[in-house]
Amino acid sequence: MAAASAVSVLLVAAERNRWHRLPSLLLPPRTWVWRQRTMKYTTTTDEAYSIGPAPSQQSYLSMEKIIQVAKTSAAQAIHPGYGFLSENMEFAELCKQEGIIFIGPPPSAIRDMGIKSTSKSIMAAAGVPVVEGYHGEDQSDQCLKEHAGRIGYPVMIKAVRGGGGKGMRIVRSEQEFQEQLESARREAKKSFNDDAVLIEKFVDTPRHVEVQVFGDHHGNAVYLFERDCSVQRRHQKIIEEAPAPGIKPEVRKKLGEAAVRAAKAVNYVGAGTVEFIMDSKHNFYFMEMNTRLQVEHPVTEMITGTDLIAAGEKIPLSQEEITLQGHAFEARIYAEDPSNNFMPGAGPLVHLSTPRADPSTRIETGVRQGDEVSVHYDPMIAKLVVWAADRQAALTKLRYSLRQYNIIGLHTNIDFLLNLSGHPEFEAGNVHTDFIPQHHKELLLSRKAAAKESLCQAALGLILKEKAMTDAFTLQAHDQFSPFSSSSGRRLNISYTRNMTLKDGKNNVAIAVTYNHDGSYSMQIEDKTFQVLGDLYSEEDCTYLKCSVNGVASKAKLIILENTIYLFSKEGSIEIDIPVPKYLSSVSSEGTQGGPLAPMTGTIEKVFVKAGDKVKAGDSLMVMIAMKMEHTIKAPKDGTIKKVFYREGAQANRHTPLVEFEEEESDKRESE
Repeated sequence: MAAASAVSVLLVAAERNRWHRLPSLLLPPRTWVWRQRTMKYTTTTDEAYSIGPAPSQQSYLSMEKIIQVAKTSAAQAIHPGYGFLSENMEFAELCKQEGIIFIGPPPSAIRDMGIKSTSKSIMAAAGVPVVEGYHGEDQSDQCLKEHAGRIGYPVMIKAVRGGGGKGMRIVRSEQEFQEQLESARREAKKSFNDDAVLIEKFVDTPRHVEVQVFGDHHGNAVYLFERDCSVQRRHQKIIEEAPAPGIKPEVRKKLGEAAVRAAKAVNYVGAGTVEFIMDSKHNFYFMEMNTRLQVEHPVTEMITGTDLIAAGEKIPLSQEEITLQGHAFEARIYAEDPSNNFMPGAGPLVHLSTPRADPSTRIETGVRQGDEVSVHYDPMIAKLVVWAADRQAALTKLRYSLRQYNIIGLHTNIDFLLNLSGHPEFEAGNVHTDFIPQHHKELLLSRKAAAKESLCQAALGLILKEKAMTDAFTLQAHDQFSPFSSSSGRRLNISYTRNMTLKDGKNNVAIAVTYNHDGSYSMQIEDKTFQVLGDLYSEEDCTYLKCSVNGVASKAKLIILENTIYLFSKEGSIEIDIPVPKYLSSVSSEGTQGGPLAPMTGTIEKVFVKAGDKVKAGDSLMVMIAMKMEHTIKAPKDGTIKKVFYREGAQANRHTPLVEFEEEESDKRESE
C-alpha cells in the first residue's frame, strides 16, 4: 500500500508566532494511502508550509493557496481531513483539473450528497426512507415560513451544505422562526460560504444512528455496521459508540442495506457515512451523508479490526466477511465549560497528561502540553477511544481512562463526560438526542464542598512539596545549618503546630497542622482531627501523593500551579486554592452597570443595539462568533443602553464588558 519513501506535507496557519496544526496531507505518486491514526505533529512531518494567518477564510479555506503548496512541494495527492474543504465539490474538481488526486469520493457524489435537498430526492428515489420536509430552491423568508407551518412545529432549519451542527436550529414556534432562520443563515455563510437552508420535521427524542460505508471504483459497496451518536450538545456529538445499543440484528441489517443503497445511488467511492434519525420503535429515516471520513470513525475500526483506507483498489472483503467484535466508545474532549451552556473556551494547556495508549485505548489529538487552544477553530482537544469485549466492559474502561486524562489551564468537559458515562440511563443504553437536556440536573451537579479528608490530602501535598523544595535548596547551598535548610517543624520537647488556610471554592478553610516527631501530621479542621502521613514519588514525569488519612490509604496525581493545588485520583479530581493577599489579587471581573460580559474570546459579528436604546431582559444585543459557532448575547435585565463597547468585526476578550447600561434609580438606592 503506502510506499516507505512517502513524504507527508503539513499545512499550517500562524497566529502570533504560534503554528496551528490542522493539516491537509499531501503525498507523492501512487502513495495516496492515509491512515488517520498516524497524524502527528509538525516535528514529525517531513515538510511544513505556511498557508496564511489563523482565520480559516484566509488559510484552510483558500483553495488557491493549498493547490499552490501542492505544486511547490511536488505532491501528487491531497487528503483534506475532516472539515474545511473535505466536502467541497469545487475543491475536488480543482484538484482534478490540476492533475492532483483528491483522496475522497468523486466530485459528483460530493455535489449530490453535499446539497441536502438534492440528496433527499436521490434517497427517496433509491428507496431509502426520508423525513418530511421542504428542500426547494425558493429561499425567501415567506416561503420557508409557510412550509414550516405546513410541516408543523417543531421544525429543524438546516444549512443545505455542510454538517457538524453548523447552521442548524430547532424552531418550536412560529414566533421564533425568523430570528432562528437569520441565525442559521449567518452561521451557514460563515462555515460553508452558502446560506441556503432546508426545513424538516423535527422528530422529538430521536436517536442519531449512522452507518459506515465503503465503496470502490468497481461498483462494490459494503457497510461496516452502525454507530450511535445520539448524545449531543449544540447539535454536535460528544460521545459515540459502536455498535448502537439495543439494536436487533434484523434492524442492523436493514440499516446497513439502506446505507449501501444510498452509497450506490451516487456511485460512491471511498469512506463515507450515512446518517439516520431513528424513532423509539426503531423506524429510521435518512438525514444526510457525510462524504468524508468522520471524526468518530475509530470506533468502527475498533469493532471491525480494519483500517479505513482509500487506495483505489477493489474492496478486499465481502459483506459476509466483515464481522462485528466487541464494543467501542469515543469521547470527545473539548475545551468548553459545561456549567456555562457548554461555552467553548480558548487558552493554554498548562498541564496535559493522558492515559497510556495500547491496542484497546487510542488517543487522537493535535495538541500537547504548552500549546494553546485557539479561538479560530473547533475547541476539540482530543478523541479518547476505547474497546472491550462487551459494552459494560468498554464503559468501565472509558471511565477509567477519562480519570487519567488530566488538563489544567482551561475548562474542559472531562468531568461532564464522567458524569454522563456513569449515568444509569446511559449505562442502560437508553440514549437519544435529548439525553443531556433531559438529565441536565444529574449531569451538571453543582459544586459540593470538598471532603475534609480531601483538604487534608491537599494540605499534605503542599507541605511535602515545600519539603522537597527545601531539600533541593539544601543540596545546592551546601549549608546544613542555614535556617532555610529545614522544614520539618521539629521542636525540642514540644510539637510544632502550624496554622494553614486553604480555599475551597469561595470558602476559606482553617487547618491546624501539628508536626509529629514520627514524621506524621495531626490536622484539625473545625472540631475534627485527622491523623495524616504520606510521601511523594515520581512516575512518568508526574508527581503522585501516596497518603493515609485516619488509616484510609489513597493515591492521587499532585500538581501545584501558581496558587492552586490539583489532585487527580480514581475517585475524581479536586481543586483547592491557596489564598492570596488582597493586595496581590486581580481586579474583579463583574460587568459594567450589570451589563453582559463576553462569555469567550471571539469576533463581534452583529450589533443590534446602540446608545439610548431601551431593551427588555432576553432581547438580543449582539452576536459573537468563536470556534466556528455563533453565540447570541442577550440582555440580562430591562434597561437603557448607555454605551456599546465593540463594533462589528472587532475582537472581544473573554470576560470583558460588551455594553453598559444606564444607572437606574433602583441601582442608585442599592449603592447608597
